[in-house]
Amino acid sequence: MIGAVILAAGESSRMGEPKLLLEIKGELVIKRLINVFEGIVDKKVVVLGHEPENLIPIINKSNAEWVINEDYKEGMSSSFKTGVSALEGCDAAFLVLGDQPIIRKDYLKKAVNAWKKSAKMVSPIHNGKKGHPVLFDQSLFNEILALNKDETVRKVIHAHDDEHELIESGEWAITDFDTPEDYERVKKKF
Repeated sequence: MIGAVILAAGESSRMGEPKLLLEIKGELVIKRLINVFEGIVDKKVVVLGHEPENLIPIINKSNAEWVINEDYKEGMSSSFKTGVSALEGCDAAFLVLGDQPIIRKDYLKKAVNAWKKSAKMVSPIHNGKKGHPVLFDQSLFNEILALNKDETVRKVIHAHDDEHELIESGEWAITDFDTPEDYERVKKKF
């Protein structure tokens, strides 16, 4: 069983409004993130934190679950740990950034196939830069859960670099948005 942890707990402070409620190609970012994993994963968990009431009604209309990270201000690792804890029974999990609205299904399929062939981690890469979403084998979950609040998931990634498969992908893999200018750029580019 494979899961996806969609990080949606942040405050979107630089954006000035909730990023996951913005539209890309006529679809809310949160819906795009949930829908792209359809037919790829068995369980989708959206990790909420800041103003969860904005997203809960949308998530409840999907086939995803949600959990609240009370410690969301501690950062992405805290939210990923919350999501991983909710993935009981999963053999692997994608770490999905909430502000990465373009994810290619062909990469997701390739990542799952690489994991099935024994990769402990799988990431997209574009022009030498690793991107997201990253697929983690369940054998790494305890290391992720053991991270302290000052450590990031990169610690686990670097510790297992020799077991990390990289899949050449497009620019989408390293594209996210934090500001209104970034958002406009993403809308035009994709």
